[in-house]
Amino acid sequence: MQCRNCGAEIAEKALICYRCGTATAEAKYKPAEQRRGTRGGVIATVLAIAIVVVAGLLLARSGGGPESSRIVTGVVVAVAVLVVALRAYARRN
Repeated sequence: MQCRNCGAEIAEKALICYRCGTATAEAKYKPAEQRRGTRGGVIATVLAIAIVVVAGLLLARSGGGPESSRIVTGVVVAVAVLVVALRAYARRN
């Protein structure tokens, strides 16, 4: 058999040409297309930043104190959970 690209003589059972690397037959399966980035990740990030900014502004007005650190911790944990949930949802779709 001859290579359809370079004309080299190759074995009948060859999958590719040893000289130029061209496949001897068409592929049976096409590779899966990779999905591009979704807007879900961007939306989750912007939403998380907005929540942190709003929480910071509210805490700045409240005057602070030991109780405010617990509130800040709770807000940060809630934002982290929200971001992870939104990214998982965006990845699933």
